[in-house]
Amino acid sequence: MENEDVPSAPSTPVTPGTPSAPLFGGFKGDHRGGFNKKSLLKSCKCFSVEDSMEEGRLPPVSCSLPPPPVSLTRKVGAEFIGTFILIFAGTATAIVNQKTQGSETLIGLAASTGLAVMIVILSTGHISGAHLNPAVTIAFAALKHFPRKHVPVYIGAQVMASLCAAFGLKGVFHPMMGGGVTVPSGGFGQAFALEFMISFNLMFVVTAVATDTRALGELAGIAVGATVMLNILIAGPITGASMNPVRTLGPAIAANNYKAIWVYFTAPILGALCGAGTYTAVKLPEEDGEKPSTVRSFRR
Repeated sequence: MENEDVPSAPSTPVTPGTPSAPLFGGFKGDHRGGFNKKSLLKSCKCFSVEDSMEEGRLPPVSCSLPPPPVSLTRKVGAEFIGTFILIFAGTATAIVNQKTQGSETLIGLAASTGLAVMIVILSTGHISGAHLNPAVTIAFAALKHFPRKHVPVYIGAQVMASLCAAFGLKGVFHPMMGGGVTVPSGGFGQAFALEFMISFNLMFVVTAVATDTRALGELAGIAVGATVMLNILIAGPITGASMNPVRTLGPAIAANNYKAIWVYFTAPILGALCGAGTYTAVKLPEEDGEKPSTVRSFRR
């Protein structure tokens, strides 16, 4: 009897009051038999103690299955829809503002784009991560927060969404007014510096709420939307506050206006890379026993 492998008894409950602690462990099986060593509960977090156990009462338990994996097709579809909503809202507000001789005002332009970013993150962030911006995708991939093999597909979806939104607006507001195109009102050097800084600000905040488990991930949409609003209030009158190469690309093609387009392609990407790298350098080190975050979405 001593040489036989006997399945171990279930582990005893942990100290009452410990949240999410496992109540039952796995069983050991015989290597020579047909019993599998791996527990059937390994793939799901079942039977965990939630509240303290009172005398004479059984401890409350819960069973939660891991979320199903999201296919790349669904991610790309959500990224396309989210980017379309963002470009449509931001460009349409600028067009209406020009058509109504400034009735939207700078605050209205900032609020429109910031709200669009917020609602898209809250609605699609758990599916695709809601990048909405090639600069964000490239920065995440550079810091290994996003699979590099998916970068071309994401950027392709963002570019197509920008073109669809821009030409849709051109059909609605024919002929398309120049107010929807982001062009600098000052020198190219000033425009480059502003686009770099506001893209740095944006990516610093995005990296914080999307990759650091100690940041308030549930408020990511509000934080990123507020950052976009702030950036537009700072740089909107001078550069249009693009922060996003596809925000400039689609309207530029639809309106056939490519003035200083290189600024809006290079400055946001460089600013996003610096912003993501800076937050990674200054964020707090992982505590003992704390696992690094592997979630690549705005919602955890």
